[in-house]
Amino acid sequence: MSASEETRLERWRLILGQDAEQSCGGLQGEVLEMDRVLQSLYGAEGRGAGLGGSAPKVNRWLGDIRKFFPKSVVRVMQQDAFDRLGLAEMLLQPELLESVEPDVHLVATLLSLGKVIPQKTKETARAVVRSVVRQVESRLKNSLIQAVRGSLNRSARTSRPRPNEIDWDRTIRKNLKNYLPEKRTIIAEQLVGWGRKRSSLRDIILCVDQSGSMATSVVYSGIFGAVLASIRAVRTRMVVFDTEVADLTDEMDDPVDLLFGAQLGGGTDINRAVAYCQQHVTRPSKTIMVLITDLYEGGDERQMLSRIAALVASGVNVICLLALSDDGTPMFDEGNAHQLAELGVPSFGCTPDQFPELIATAISRQDIGQWAARNNVVLAGGNIDS
Repeated sequence: MSASEETRLERWRLILGQDAEQSCGGLQGEVLEMDRVLQSLYGAEGRGAGLGGSAPKVNRWLGDIRKFFPKSVVRVMQQDAFDRLGLAEMLLQPELLESVEPDVHLVATLLSLGKVIPQKTKETARAVVRSVVRQVESRLKNSLIQAVRGSLNRSARTSRPRPNEIDWDRTIRKNLKNYLPEKRTIIAEQLVGWGRKRSSLRDIILCVDQSGSMATSVVYSGIFGAVLASIRAVRTRMVVFDTEVADLTDEMDDPVDLLFGAQLGGGTDINRAVAYCQQHVTRPSKTIMVLITDLYEGGDERQMLSRIAALVASGVNVICLLALSDDGTPMFDEGNAHQLAELGVPSFGCTPDQFPELIATAISRQDIGQWAARNNVVLAGGNIDS
């Protein structure tokens, strides 16, 4: 048998499991160890949790999957372990938590366990969450800031800014011709800044469904909310809801505190959340409201649609994101999506990488339908009127 044929049979044996040993042959060495790792997770159906309840055993298993599989596969296997084997409950142990590959799904799991995490594990949990927040911020923060700043009304620029209104990046670029090599400095003959700095140029409200199905959306929304809060030219409010409404705006200085302020799970009362946000709209024509929900309403559906219609009529730019994640668009209430489309409110799933450009499009009041078409985004509920 050729080496390529042996490799092919080994792969089929790994895929099919121990039942295929007679037809595909046995395994040896590292491939056999890999099979044992897979068997612990995927061979455990119908026979209870293959990893058992021992933290040292789970620690070894987590180390093994990182040894044999690339990071993207490790994250899938961890998620499967949470779902199949009840690994989420075991994350309450700090020594186990330190062995897990941090990712957005893990953060969502930790947030859902927030109320029951023991004190000895909380600091470890926060360290894991902070690690993921930094990863996401390093990938997306600059693109969001640049997109938002680039889309703000150019007419708000002023050549006579107050000191706290100076846009130093643009001022330096404009005065590069005035660089004095001997003094290693630039003479800022022309200042560039934002006018009306004490009054934000746009108001952004992130209204986020924190029911269990929206877990990863809550994580990304919290990180984006914290980044938006750092941009002085916009005023950002962060609201999360289930059957209750929580305003986390005061927590946006620290995205980790903000995320732990969310309480994943529970029912959904979109109407109540929209009513709360409606109270905080003071400049409708300058307000963007991003409603992040799968639109399954547990409250008053008719009143919810009526409130959103009133917001749109007043000039608020309302957008509904069915998901803010890399997981694709989840199940959603198609009837409510259709009703929103008739009101001129687009509903669609959005990846984190698309979000900066989406917000920039909304700030400049460009056509969201055209943006969606350019980005191969399918609008739910049908096309909207421009």
